[in-house]
Amino acid sequence: MEIHVVQRGQSLWSLSQQYRVSMQDLINANGRLSQLAVGQALVIPTPRRTYVVKAGDSLNSIAARFGTTASSLAAQNQITSPGQLYAGRALRVPRPTRRTIDVNAYLTDFGVKGEQTVQEMGPVITYLSPFSYHVGTDGSLTPLNDTAVLNSARAQGVAPLLVISNWEGSMFNSELGHTILNDESVQQTLINNVLNTMKSKGHRGLNIDFEYIYPYDREPYNQFLQKVVTQLHAEGYLVSTALAPKTSATQQGLLYVAHDYPEHGRLADFVVLMTYEWGWIGGPPMAVSPIPQIRRVLDYAVTAIPRNKVLMGVSVYGYDWTLPFVPKQSRAQTLTPAGAAQLAVTNNVAIEYNTTSQAPNYQYVDSQGRRHQVWFEDARSFQAKLDLVQSYDLRGISFWSYPTDFPQVPSVLTDNFRVRRL
Repeated sequence: MEIHVVQRGQSLWSLSQQYRVSMQDLINANGRLSQLAVGQALVIPTPRRTYVVKAGDSLNSIAARFGTTASSLAAQNQITSPGQLYAGRALRVPRPTRRTIDVNAYLTDFGVKGEQTVQEMGPVITYLSPFSYHVGTDGSLTPLNDTAVLNSARAQGVAPLLVISNWEGSMFNSELGHTILNDESVQQTLINNVLNTMKSKGHRGLNIDFEYIYPYDREPYNQFLQKVVTQLHAEGYLVSTALAPKTSATQQGLLYVAHDYPEHGRLADFVVLMTYEWGWIGGPPMAVSPIPQIRRVLDYAVTAIPRNKVLMGVSVYGYDWTLPFVPKQSRAQTLTPAGAAQLAVTNNVAIEYNTTSQAPNYQYVDSQGRRHQVWFEDARSFQAKLDLVQSYDLRGISFWSYPTDFPQVPSVLTDNFRVRRL
């Protein structure tokens, strides 16, 4: 596939002519495209991995674009002289060897929309993680009505993971975490309930998402994790954890201290780094997952956790902030990537792309005269994150969260990697 940024005056029809693909293929790869916004990133499906030569192209520039060599490109297309490379010629591009990665997707809807998501994403995910079974102070689990999505996942060869969390009400509860981590009887009850649920529902493993744990519960958390791993491994189950995006071993804050990267890296089969929410619903406008901040997390993570155990978190949403931002008062609205692009079309504004954060954004004025700032994800920002997975040689990625409307994900993902199937 190729990523094209829409220029002024371009339409779905003109792009289909330019790239010699059908309008329906463009729609299939990008979702609803009744109108296009200037600056919108589109995935261009290239049948048999083809590329149409443009004025100024050379074998070297085309090869660099697709991660191959000029000699391989020439051999693939029987090019023996410069005159055979001309604008408008369709070249077959050799596919580079793709590495196999693990892909996890957290799911927050277990109804019809959730089932549809599993059907659509099934071919490009390794694990499905319905979020979440809430842990009680007595070690009980609040059940989920997730049987349909789990059945759908298994039917497609996707491995379901049981996610447990210290979520209570509308947030993570530190005191609940403290109770669980400091009572061995409650812990054993919890582990028994986890095992019984996984056996009855056919999970492949466990994902522990304990957040906002008190700093003094760091060692109790490590000891609990050791106990979980010992018992679940004996039954043949995988164990993974979700970790806050730390940039150093000494990082302070309720979100960070109790997450011991080296111990989780030693004990768990893999970890999910929650590399998102720098731009968040109650914070000032900025990219949700800016590349420089993710790099800082990865730079530390790979010193503490084996690279082949790291799943990098990938956000699949954006936010719309009403300006001016007022601390402790302003609340952004969540947008899907496709919804954000359509909002730009509706308000007739161009989408910009911040090359530092590697994220699309724009501003618009609503019908009440209020100014808005939007940051979201698109094919370019997703590609930038996959480039990090490649350069850091990570185990894979973990999406937070589905369902969403981001139809470009499968094309971009499979153009870069093969997805492991269990």
